[in-house]
Amino acid sequence: MHFTPFEIEETRRMFQEQHLDVRTVTVGISLYDCVSHSLSVFIDRVYEKMQRVAGNIRACAQEIESLYGIPIINTRVSLTPLALVSAGACTSVEDLCLLGERVDEAAQAIGIDFVGGFSALLHKDMTDHDTLFVESIPQVLTRSTCLCSSLSLAHSSSGINVDAVYATADLILKASKAGPLGPARFVGFANVPDDNPFMAGAFHGVGEGESAVHVGVSGPGAVLATVREYPDAPLHILADKIKRTAFKITRLGQLVADEAARRLGINAGIVDLSLAPTPVVGDSVARILESIGVSVCGAPGTTMALSLLNTAIKKGGMMASTNVGGLSGSFLPVSEDEGMAEAVAKGVLTLQKLEALTSVCSVGLDMIAVPGDISVGTLAGIIGDEMAIGVVNHKTTAIRIVPAKDKKVGDWVHLGGLLGEAPVIDVTNFPETKLFSRGGRVPPPITAFRN
Repeated sequence: MHFTPFEIEETRRMFQEQHLDVRTVTVGISLYDCVSHSLSVFIDRVYEKMQRVAGNIRACAQEIESLYGIPIINTRVSLTPLALVSAGACTSVEDLCLLGERVDEAAQAIGIDFVGGFSALLHKDMTDHDTLFVESIPQVLTRSTCLCSSLSLAHSSSGINVDAVYATADLILKASKAGPLGPARFVGFANVPDDNPFMAGAFHGVGEGESAVHVGVSGPGAVLATVREYPDAPLHILADKIKRTAFKITRLGQLVADEAARRLGINAGIVDLSLAPTPVVGDSVARILESIGVSVCGAPGTTMALSLLNTAIKKGGMMASTNVGGLSGSFLPVSEDEGMAEAVAKGVLTLQKLEALTSVCSVGLDMIAVPGDISVGTLAGIIGDEMAIGVVNHKTTAIRIVPAKDKKVGDWVHLGGLLGEAPVIDVTNFPETKLFSRGGRVPPPITAFRN
């Protein structure tokens, strides 16, 4: 791949001045050949396969960093949803906790940052094993450090599993009793993608092959610099400039994906171009929206500005990669974005406005701190509303909500590292209603019958 001197200098500025990085190189691993009716055999097979397929991922990332000068922030592994392959071996909550602990140990031995796949697909109904699996999640999160969990709760082809939504609210509250880091490693989805490299929702989906390398590229700082370079451009011209920047960022991700796949001897998967912010000043999606012209993130016009940004990012990424996938677009994680956290603290960015923004962003209600005394019914309602936005609009939506024990509105929750910090957002508790006690499923929109 040939670069001109101008492109080399431009890329240098992106790395050194605009916080551009490869956020993650994630190795997806199929576990179907690990299935056994023996708990010890199954756990040992999972541990051995993680070591065999992904044992060199950290060294590989360091070699690519050294060769190209590209910062790679995280290395991760995603696994076949463990609820699909553990039924024969795990017949109790304790069995599932032992499985989770062993997967966590394997991840630490490899030296990766996170492992995803303590997951179940519940968007239509739940098996008896699924019920047991959900029950185990709070304990698994408490007894692990880098293991991440996710549940598929809704899909445009099947509707919303109301019982699973309520169970999810309950497990989030139980996990929060041990502190905020448990809920921060859990996410519930509508229309979950099979090839997402980002945590906490990454797993190696049922349509994936034996293994794959997925790369997540992030560049809010580079996009912010582009927007600031054109302070008076009409919006359609600005969108084109953002699209061109997204193309350059995604091309970088494709280079890393191809090189990592070659070095690891496994297939290149997808490149996910998601503007995943960090707590670092200048690496904020909120600041991009404000530079586009919104007075403060959350003010009127924010949803329109975000729709422009998200569409431009997707268009640029599609041109630059062999296979764009995952989530690709703009993330809105409150605790991980200093601009968004500030807007919440000011009272401008409310829970209701965040929900509205999820109709056009890449994910959903992400890394939001709520009072620890939030009721299970209120939390289930928030989750259900977010699932409905995804199902009706045929897009991925998700929730990663952190109930903050002993915290009230306005208090700050400190999570550390890339997880950042966030003020507790205002949530009104409402009395329990019949909505969730009815149970069952919200049917899908009629377009689900297209084939």
